[in-house]
Amino acid sequence: MPVVNLSLVALRTLSKNTNPKMMTLHGYWRSSASYRVRIALALKNVEVAHKFVNLKTGQQLNAAHAGLNPQPYVPVLELEDGTMLTQSLAIMDYVDATYREPALMPREAILRSKILAASLIIASDVAPIANLSVLKYLRAEFGQEDEGIHAWITHWIEKGFIALEVIAQKYDTPFFMTDAPGFFECCLIPQIYNANRFGVDMRQFPKLSAINKACLALSSFQSALPENQKDAV
Repeated sequence: MPVVNLSLVALRTLSKNTNPKMMTLHGYWRSSASYRVRIALALKNVEVAHKFVNLKTGQQLNAAHAGLNPQPYVPVLELEDGTMLTQSLAIMDYVDATYREPALMPREAILRSKILAASLIIASDVAPIANLSVLKYLRAEFGQEDEGIHAWITHWIEKGFIALEVIAQKYDTPFFMTDAPGFFECCLIPQIYNANRFGVDMRQFPKLSAINKACLALSSFQSALPENQKDAV
């Protein structure tokens, strides 16, 4: 009996002294790339600490953040061992490979490739040319006012969404080619959030809108909403 008691004491002491380091997501509440990763983590039910980087005040340009990501952009996922992962889709791929269920990507190669291609329409062709640094450059170097900036943003969002709507309409599934939300929805929902901010008429895109509605009914997507982040303004 004394041995058992000593073992219990030791286990209790160990549990009190053991404080495993949690992963940290460095991001900004209204960054669509950060928003993608928040959704992916929520779908996987992975808890992380959050470090807020204020893009409006240029906090991403300071030495501390540049030491994490030399670009310097958000998000950055800081792993427990101090490894820094950058680029939202690469972070989502890591999360999907590390936390296997539920899968964000199907295992079937062709379907996986099609979903990745659709995700890249957003992450490579639409979102980057409408991010804050590009819009600031358009204002500073080309003298664009609000009207020109608005026209630029809506043009590129609509161009990407036209292609995605055509693809989505080919599949009789509640989500994009699948029966459950995954990798593509992590990219789509933040981009629709931006589309709504800038007044894009989403009635043009009924299937994308239906996917968005289905996703936002889920708690994992609700928790990742920009307005639900502690740094939201």
